[in-house]
Amino acid sequence: MSAIREVKNRRGIPALAISAALVAALATGPRMLAAGSRQSPLTPLDPVEVAPLNPNVLLQAAKDQAQRERDQELREREEEQKDREQERLERLQELYDDGREALDDENYQQAVQKFQALADAYKDFAQKYAALAQNAPQMDATLYWIAFAENKQGKRDVALSTIAELKKSYPQSRWKKDAEALEIEVRQNSGQPVNPEAISDAQLKALALQGIMNSDPARGIPLVEKYLNGSASPKEKANALFALAQSGSPQAREALARIARGQNNPDLQRKAIEFLGMYGGKQSGETLAAIYAGSNDPAVKRAVFRAYLMSGDREHLLNVAKNEKDEELRREAVRTLGMTGGRAELQQLYQSVSSTEGKKDILEALFLSGDSQKLAQVALEEKNPELRRTAVRNLGLMGARAPELQTLYARETDRGVKEEVLNAYFLGGNASGLVAIARAEKDPELKKIAVEKLALMHSKDASDYLMELLEK
Repeated sequence: MSAIREVKNRRGIPALAISAALVAALATGPRMLAAGSRQSPLTPLDPVEVAPLNPNVLLQAAKDQAQRERDQELREREEEQKDREQERLERLQELYDDGREALDDENYQQAVQKFQALADAYKDFAQKYAALAQNAPQMDATLYWIAFAENKQGKRDVALSTIAELKKSYPQSRWKKDAEALEIEVRQNSGQPVNPEAISDAQLKALALQGIMNSDPARGIPLVEKYLNGSASPKEKANALFALAQSGSPQAREALARIARGQNNPDLQRKAIEFLGMYGGKQSGETLAAIYAGSNDPAVKRAVFRAYLMSGDREHLLNVAKNEKDEELRREAVRTLGMTGGRAELQQLYQSVSSTEGKKDILEALFLSGDSQKLAQVALEEKNPELRRTAVRNLGLMGARAPELQTLYARETDRGVKEEVLNAYFLGGNASGLVAIARAEKDPELKKIAVEKLALMHSKDASDYLMELLEK
């Protein structure tokens, strides 16, 4: 019987058809095996009695394999679809951020272009990905900033039309209050030339507010809140919020908390949440936790993560990582926990999580926290080879030269893990470790991988070993 070298069956010949042919061959029993064994005229062999294999068992195994391959292909397609959706979502956010940056630079024409491109893209995105549309920059915010920029350009009639569109299309919008304040300003200035001193006046007001907040917070807080409800630019409002955050008084913290709870437009809310993180302390942490629990807006929840990062609040991040149902938010909470250096919390979380994907996220976070000791422990002791590979990969990214890698490679049976160890040595610049493996490795493919990596390293150890190979 012909030898079967390799079967690559992804999108190729169905596994069931291949197995059916194999069954037909094996079902003939011992005679065919005996005939196949007499290939050398010099050393004839007697027939070997082998119990015939059950064709039904083989067919069922082939069916199971075919189903596994179909399931894997479906999972890959779903992942590709998610990646495409995420890319479009990130593009929308990039347009929004570019528009806000243009406003801060007082480049109002470019701001209108960016926000208009966002508005066009958002309509298409919302139709195709309705479930994800809530994660994208919203149309009401986009329309507000278009009107704001149009007003700054002196296009007041156009700005009023854009404001009218916002109020009609989004009557319950949290941007409506800002839009109405902007409308009052536009109508007051209607028919008047643009005042080139307006920007300087606004900057002076911001400086005055900051001075009052420093000297007399009780008097300054109501003025700041009134200023925030007006039609100032996003940069000026952010400066006013910063003045609140800098005050440090309990009254200022409470005013900031009110804004963070969503009393103003969403952009201000997210900025207030981040500034609230500057306060730190138990009370701010509890306020942020209440905001997180009471919001359905992923952007608000991510702002809370940034606030937790600023305050180093690992306790609340761990709670989110344990209990959040949304996979993306849970993953972001785990990453943020790693950025705060929450090694003990991540180790605790690793023991409580059962899914492979969840554990991989934690290993990535352990890398962010710099916990090479726990990663080495997982690489050595974890039973799941996929998790061992992830741990070793992250050790490599940390420049690991750990002796644990030598022990791991020596006793490892999973080829994928061995290749990750070789890559970890390469990323860590450990040429001597790769040379030792290349000398001892009996598997020609693994030895070849080690030599390929040594050929890329500018190291005396690597060069000396490569010369040895050339001289053989």
